Amino acid sequence: MLGRPRRVALLAEQCFHPRDAKTAVGILRYRAPEVAAVIDSTRAGSTAQQCVGCGGAVPVVGDLDAAVRAGADSLLLGIAPQGGGLPEQWRDVVRRALELGLDVISGLHVFLGDDPELARVAGAHGALLLDVRRPPAERPIAARRAAALEALVVLTVGSDCNVGKMTAALELERELRARGRRVAFVATGQTGIMIADHGVAIDAVAADFAAGVIERLVLEAARRADIVLVEGQGALHHPGYSGVALSLLHGACPAALVLCHWEGRTELRMAEGEVFPMPPLREVRAAAEQAAAWVRPAATVAAALNTVDLEEPAAREACARRARELGVPAGDPVRFGAGPLADALVEARERLRPGGSGRGSRPRGRRRGSAPAAKESP
Repeated sequence: MLGRPRRVALLAEQCFHPRDAKTAVGILRYRAPEVAAVIDSTRAGSTAQQCVGCGGAVPVVGDLDAAVRAGADSLLLGIAPQGGGLPEQWRDVVRRALELGLDVISGLHVFLGDDPELARVAGAHGALLLDVRRPPAERPIAARRAAALEALVVLTVGSDCNVGKMTAALELERELRARGRRVAFVATGQTGIMIADHGVAIDAVAADFAAGVIERLVLEAARRADIVLVEGQGALHHPGYSGVALSLLHGACPAALVLCHWEGRTELRMAEGEVFPMPPLREVRAAAEQAAAWVRPAATVAAALNTVDLEEPAAREACARRARELGVPAGDPVRFGAGPLADALVEARERLRPGGSGRGSRPRGRRRGSAPAAKESP
């Protein structure tokens, strides 16, 4: 993980729950063999599986020393809090880890490597501070280059933050790879980067260059894949995180969208005390398709639902209801498998392929001085 084999301790003190420890849950779901322990004194003695539904027998321990005894050689911060700062009560744990020579992996907006005290302690003990959210030095400008790709570019879009956009993309990647498809995952957030060992945290890139950075990542991924799955971020209707969602739409130039939603959620996740109603899913879909079409038309081909709050019969009914409502396959890819959603992507890929049965779907802009493109037949 991130440069070398590791056995990580996931720091999730007082917040090891599915809604709060997003990064820890992602690592446990996709890289559990590399996790030595989870640190949360309020749930010590249990297992990851018991606490968050994934991770199997990975133990939950009460402190860093217990995690080291379990074999940890690195500390990974397991949350992505609003504001992105280091919780003050965690500072002593991070300092202690560095004193023990453990590398510290952080996805926070605040870069631990820029903290004079922590950097000094790390240097004195031969430890590394790995800030995966640190943006690249390059500053490309997007220019619709991804719209010309023959690969099918798929973007997961959400009704809100933290509804399962990364998970849906990774489950689809796993299913398509099992079918022998040439598929690539483009990580755009800190957890995705830790899982995939590559990518860019797009919300840390200056706004003018965010779409360009994603465009470059998609172009690189398309060299090795026929289907490129781009991890979505934010939500167009969220007043705090709409910008990053729009940058992804216009940088990736997707031809297909997978709509992601946490079943049962009716309000957007806002700062504490604020309440903002969530639009109906049909409006969320329409907004995403309209915004995409400003650069390149995209169709919603499937819906990925998070049904963790529902009993199985209710979850299956919710999937069937959303499929009827949206007119596309809908399901919980973690709970019920990603097969139907992957089928939809394969069909979209066949329509995109030159000579496929579908309408041409690689619109191109015209260069200055060139004649207008001929209008497509309906």
